[in-house]
Amino acid sequence: MSKSLQAIRGMNDILPEQTPLWRYFENTVARLLDNYGYKQIRMPIVEFTELFKRSIGEVTDIVEKEMYTFEDRNGDSLTLRPEGTAACVRAVLEHGLTGAGQPQKLWYIGPMFRHERPQKGRYRQFHQIGLEVFNIEGPDIDAELIVLTWRLWGLLGIRDAVKLELNSLGTSESRGRYKVALVEYLSAHLDKLDEDSQRRLKTNPLRVLDTKNADTQAVLVDAPKMADYLDDESRTHFEGLKARLEAAGIPFVINTKLVRGLDYYSKTVFEWVTDKLGAQGTVCAGGRYDGLVEQMGGKPTTGVGFAMGIERLILLLETLEKVPEEISRQVDVYLCAFGEAAELAALALSEQVRDQLPNLRLQVNAGAGSFKSQFKKADKSGALYALILGDDELAQQVIGFKPLRGQGEQQNIAFDALAAHLATCVVQG
Repeated sequence: MSKSLQAIRGMNDILPEQTPLWRYFENTVARLLDNYGYKQIRMPIVEFTELFKRSIGEVTDIVEKEMYTFEDRNGDSLTLRPEGTAACVRAVLEHGLTGAGQPQKLWYIGPMFRHERPQKGRYRQFHQIGLEVFNIEGPDIDAELIVLTWRLWGLLGIRDAVKLELNSLGTSESRGRYKVALVEYLSAHLDKLDEDSQRRLKTNPLRVLDTKNADTQAVLVDAPKMADYLDDESRTHFEGLKARLEAAGIPFVINTKLVRGLDYYSKTVFEWVTDKLGAQGTVCAGGRYDGLVEQMGGKPTTGVGFAMGIERLILLLETLEKVPEEISRQVDVYLCAFGEAAELAALALSEQVRDQLPNLRLQVNAGAGSFKSQFKKADKSGALYALILGDDELAQQVIGFKPLRGQGEQQNIAFDALAAHLATCVVQG
């Protein structure tokens, strides 16, 4: 017997009962970003593999172990994008969007792909919303990115469940000096490091700082701190960011071990974390990458951005029971029609109502059915009200109006008064 077809492990279907919450979240973010002056950009999900090797770094876990890479029919090495920043920078360069120092404030949404061990909150296909800002070099734009996420948490009702962690990685020069000191210290304690940290010590020593191994964490307690190696420019930038966050009333903590998993970060790095989701606690993270555009062949261009994980934030909303009750209802009014003449009239009447109330979610029964079966479908739809149209109502040019979710008697409404009545009961109520 042939094996039944199913989705690839770690790549999940988002079912109809789940999509209203996704749309609510995505629409909330989109409106917020419109209000802050960000413009949407859409990039392909497949890029040349070299793009990610040059930007993320060949010795990162993502490039070494997690990318979905394959050869196409032309023999080119292609990769499903594991993150969005590199693709956005490529698009900005290819289309000259930052020419002559022109600032750009961009955002994107879509799936990313990493071959990781699937678990709750971590998948092989996952979805992100990302923001990228180019040619604005001061700490004010770093602060704006954090401030708007703080506003988003407020809109979603989850501020009490997230915490902001900050660090500065300095410039490449100051980071280089710090790496030397860190490697020297850790090499003297090599026998106490876990196997993965010993490997990272040779390839990407900063990643040792965010190890989850308890023994290695104990060694790191007395390790050199990045803050002691910051250059004056980075220190001034970081102080400016902290001052702006304090002025905006946004609480934060300094995490000296916060380095992020990508090689291109410099100066500011930050994470919004929660303790409500177990091991997968980071819901939004990013930072500054002033050297990335030049590294990818462009002119020196400052950059800063972040990405938020949609699956984790959806999970957080569900865990905290912050899902608005109204989004689970996809229908406001369900129209039941009995008999062919009533069905024809229902079609015409429903379209007239939609012309007058374009935001009304009105579902007309399809497939005929008895009074009992149509009312059963009306109730199952979650509609607040049922409209009833049969031969008797049609003869009087009225339609029955019956509340389904609360108090109230059925009444008859004239055809020409229906839209106004629905506006009072549903659209405004």
